[in-house]
Amino acid sequence: MTGQSVGSRQKMIAQHQTSLSPEDILHSGNCGVVVERVGQLKPEFRSEGRMFARELAEYLNHRYAGIITVFLYEETFGTVDRIHWLMHLKSLESYETLVEMGVSDEGWRDIIMRNRIADERGGGTWERMFEVGSLTETVLIPQSFGMYGTAERTPDTVVGVDGETVERFMVPTAALQTTQDASVLLHSANCGIIMHRTGVLNYEFRAEGRQFARALAENWNVGLAGHATIFLYEEAFGLSDRIHWFIHLEKLSTYYNLMGFRARVDDAARELFTKQWIPQEKGGGGWERMFVTGSLQDMSLTPQHAGMNVTKAERT
Repeated sequence: MTGQSVGSRQKMIAQHQTSLSPEDILHSGNCGVVVERVGQLKPEFRSEGRMFARELAEYLNHRYAGIITVFLYEETFGTVDRIHWLMHLKSLESYETLVEMGVSDEGWRDIIMRNRIADERGGGTWERMFEVGSLTETVLIPQSFGMYGTAERTPDTVVGVDGETVERFMVPTAALQTTQDASVLLHSANCGIIMHRTGVLNYEFRAEGRQFARALAENWNVGLAGHATIFLYEEAFGLSDRIHWFIHLEKLSTYYNLMGFRARVDDAARELFTKQWIPQEKGGGGWERMFVTGSLQDMSLTPQHAGMNVTKAERT
């Protein structure tokens, strides 16, 4: 601490990681794709690894502004030194632009190829910092009714595009899932904590499960406006019918507000949890029949900041 009291400490949010202006930032509310890249740092290179991750993110933020915004998160509770890049892309076309970096972007190549480990520690570039095989990616798209065959009729989001012979699905951004006012909307750039909840739906209840998941998210959005915002995402490539809630909390202690809201059980919430979402021709039942047993998991993520987890306080 540098003379600040605990109460006056600046709120640590991801948008403080970049010098981009807020209106130029892509985040979980306004992007078309989130790529979550996860890597396990070796303990001896925990500082160097974080500095590399932040430098790479900020280079991409400025070099490809409007195409991608990258924030670095850490697990609040979980595996020590496992870091999460949240890469927010305008669209899958944007990813194709980034693929070209490896052969055409000298600035990116310099960051990747630079020697970052001191000679007295054996020297080396970024690849020495991570455990072998630990880097994984999950591609997520904002959920929209009708995705993956969950609509009984062709949704309005299926449109023709000039010059294309096959219609395409236009994915709405996640902010359009909620009626929350923009002034109180929390997302991956301005929240204090992301609670990332995943669950695998039974295939036969894939449509009903998504309806429940969206209704639950909006119920919380209405009741917790200003404290939390919840978006629903889907895996574009990966495990079929695994859905992802991004529960953006103002701060860690907002979890108590979430608990209080759930414990209060108002009429709308009671309806959600007691409603027979599954039609009788499928055997009937509530939300608990929709998910594969044991598949619901929560992970808490904190925006990374210099000095976090006893790493170097200053970036070089």
